[in-house]
Amino acid sequence: MSTALFVIAAYLIGSISFAVVVSALFGLADPRTYGSKNPGATNVLRSGNKAAAALTLLGDGFKGWLAVWLAMRFGEQYGVGDTGIALVSLAVFLGHLWPVFFRFVGGKGVATALGVLLGLNGWLGLATLVSWLVIAYAFRYSSLAALVASIFAPFYYGLLFGVDAKLAAVAAMSALLIYRHRQNIANLLAGKESRIGSKKK
Repeated sequence: MSTALFVIAAYLIGSISFAVVVSALFGLADPRTYGSKNPGATNVLRSGNKAAAALTLLGDGFKGWLAVWLAMRFGEQYGVGDTGIALVSLAVFLGHLWPVFFRFVGGKGVATALGVLLGLNGWLGLATLVSWLVIAYAFRYSSLAALVASIFAPFYYGLLFGVDAKLAAVAAMSALLIYRHRQNIANLLAGKESRIGSKKK
């Protein structure tokens, strides 16, 4: 029962879409109505408001970290083990993808996944972040950077900690990230993908 409560709480935390909330606070258009129509930091950046994009990025990352931190900090005393932490990690990520507060229309989960990885282990999150930064800087495509980082994340986890339930959760997040970027993959192959910082049309 305790594990289920932690998982439900994680899903609800993940369901807070900071792209929508921050855009509303800044008086910006709903990010689901322009650009890629994805409620995430990259699309909010297309509004031209860098502060709103930064807050969206931090908020979406923080909620992923928070859910995992709470489970790891307080879960043990309630019988929440490694499998429970793995489920919490996946639940907060699923909340971002399909948020109950926003009619199950969510973002692609890059920042939230990074927050989860940082919550599981700082070195794991840092290695994945560096992978994203290198590709983003070199090619200026947020989607390509996310795809490369998502492929490397399970590899980094396995290298650091071996095979366990949390590796399965990281692998599942990576697979979902790739699935959520399927249109971006098509755009990249067709040369139509928007670069980081391009304004909305």
